[in-house]
Amino acid sequence: MSILPARIRIVEVSPRDGLQNESMPVPTAVKVELIDRLAACGLPVIEATSFVSPRRIPQLADGAAVLAGIHRRSGVRYPVLVPNLQGYAAARAAGADEIAVFTAASEAFNRRNINASIDESLERFVPVLEHARAEGVRVRGYVSTVLGCPYQGEVPLADVVRVAARLHALGCAEISLGDTIGVGTPLRARAMLRAVASEVPLAALAVHFHDTYGQALANILACLEEGVGVVDSAVAGTGGCPYARGATGNVASEDVVYMLHGMGIATGIDLPGLIAVGQWLSVQLGRATASRVARAMT
Repeated sequence: MSILPARIRIVEVSPRDGLQNESMPVPTAVKVELIDRLAACGLPVIEATSFVSPRRIPQLADGAAVLAGIHRRSGVRYPVLVPNLQGYAAARAAGADEIAVFTAASEAFNRRNINASIDESLERFVPVLEHARAEGVRVRGYVSTVLGCPYQGEVPLADVVRVAARLHALGCAEISLGDTIGVGTPLRARAMLRAVASEVPLAALAVHFHDTYGQALANILACLEEGVGVVDSAVAGTGGCPYARGATGNVASEDVVYMLHGMGIATGIDLPGLIAVGQWLSVQLGRATASRVARAMT
């Protein structure tokens, strides 16, 4: 029988991954308040914003203002996404002390998403990682489409392993494995994690599931049973993928925390407070929360 971790670290991605595809502008003040509210609930890592070109992601063009506005709590990390050395420089100038880089395991997805091959995107990260290493900046790497791609369909496990291993070799302290379109199922998720863990230490891996087919919690559990200790999620289930038709948001943080606490796994997160944050954010966005736990408890 698998021994489950005693504690899981949640990486809250709603301020960046959750909001970046919102069609209506979200005011900077709302983003700042969201981050501060999440930190008050005990979230240890909150991905605050992105320093991608505002032409590509206009919703996050206010990244510098967001970082300037948040009230940083001791013990809370606030990473930001950067696409290249120019984005890294802008993030550092704005006060970022932790970053993330993003690529895909699918060649077709990478070309549609960032107009570059996988190898080209990895090469862009080399100077970023060099500067980060010299400046003592922690770097997280994202690998998307690890369980399927909207353009090429099946993604070979060997491709997922190659990209994850390359990011780790470049110096990423943590690699988040993302089921971008939410097509994964537990046995496939477990097999994918095992394959990557054969090349990258399990302690350096995180999982990031979207809930398009309602499989995210089951997939997370399968990965917990393999020993993964970090899970990405977004309050109120915000997010989606503009390049993947029908891809709904990230798994809701409230649902993940409810499941973990029910299994006796510690997170350090105040669940009632987190539910309140999700309800507040849903009001700001003008729609109902996607969290089943929040709907049931409120």
